[in-house]
Amino acid sequence: MGTVVIVDGANVVGSVPDGWWRDRRGAAERLRDGLVPFAEEGIAGHPGPVEVVLVVEGRAKGVGPVPGVRVEEAPGSGDDRVVELVREYAGRPAVVVTADRGLRERVEALGAQVVGPRVVRRG
Repeated sequence: MGTVVIVDGANVVGSVPDGWWRDRRGAAERLRDGLVPFAEEGIAGHPGPVEVVLVVEGRAKGVGPVPGVRVEEAPGSGDDRVVELVREYAGRPAVVVTADRGLRERVEALGAQVVGPRVVRRG
């Protein structure tokens, strides 16, 4: 019952202007694959192993999980799904990865820690 790291996929993908808009699903898959090491290593003061959950929405739907990273498809708003997940994991330390100020306020009000996309974007 350690830390859960919930990644706002659309926000993190959109944080780097690398052409992600031409292939949103491919960009989400690259992000997912880049998150794998964090499952073992941990993140932002939370040593591993941690549970990593990537939230995808819209054209990024259909991205499958890989060992170490669970993928959650948002039926509507990705932000709303992130908030729901923070609520579902109540009682566990939660770290949300996003630069979205509105989402930051919503999840911090529920007790989650928030870190920016740079924490998980290597390279």
